[in-house]
Amino acid sequence: MSYTVEALQDALGVLRVVAHHPGLGVSEIGRRAGFTKARTFRFLATFEAAGMVQRGRDGVSYNLGPGALVIALAAQEQVSLTKLADKYLDGLVAKYNETAAVLVRDGLESVSVAQKNSTREVRVQGTVGRRRPLHAGASGKVLLAFGPEDTETRVLEGELPKVAPQTITSKTKLKKELQRTREQGYATSLSEGAVDVVAVAAPVYGSAGLVLASLALSLPSSRAPADLSGMARAVCEAARQLSTDLGWEPAATVLR
Repeated sequence: MSYTVEALQDALGVLRVVAHHPGLGVSEIGRRAGFTKARTFRFLATFEAAGMVQRGRDGVSYNLGPGALVIALAAQEQVSLTKLADKYLDGLVAKYNETAAVLVRDGLESVSVAQKNSTREVRVQGTVGRRRPLHAGASGKVLLAFGPEDTETRVLEGELPKVAPQTITSKTKLKKELQRTREQGYATSLSEGAVDVVAVAAPVYGSAGLVLASLALSLPSSRAPADLSGMARAVCEAARQLSTDLGWEPAATVLR
């Protein structure tokens, strides 16, 4: 069964023509993409309204717009993120032999984009691409606490579904937890994102001083130390070094 949207694939085909051949008019874009002039124009008008394309000074040719640039820069930074994160994930796994991961925010969800697994027989089994609501788990709380204020507002205005036994579903409690996360510089969780899983996560900053991701260590609660401060220091230090590799300077950090 296919879950793809054919019209969207067609529209992206038009966008790719504009990306690789800037300055063409509707007719030529349509010819190269394989669509009629009318269908091509509708795609271009939609992309233009979203800022993904813009017309040239002649009013009839098309180039990529500022919206496409934002996506391109984000993609470039995230590709660099996963490459540069590799040694820090390896370092955390070597030190603790627990699962380490990098997660980013996509809308109101956290998404795992890189992971190194523990070699223990009993371990946290995560997968790249796994998604959770931002309020569920240490990484989500980091992305919420240090991310855009409007994102936190949107989460607090919506429902807080329970995805694990200890997921925070109280908005008052979540506000307090996010404030504590900002104050201590990292987040912890116990059975908030997954059953019987303890996690410690810290923010990773990009060159613009904005939070780009969270770096996290996850382990079964049965193996978690009573005092997580040592593990938290290691995760925070790895996140700081990764941020530096990404071009971050503390003075450039955008504060809430």
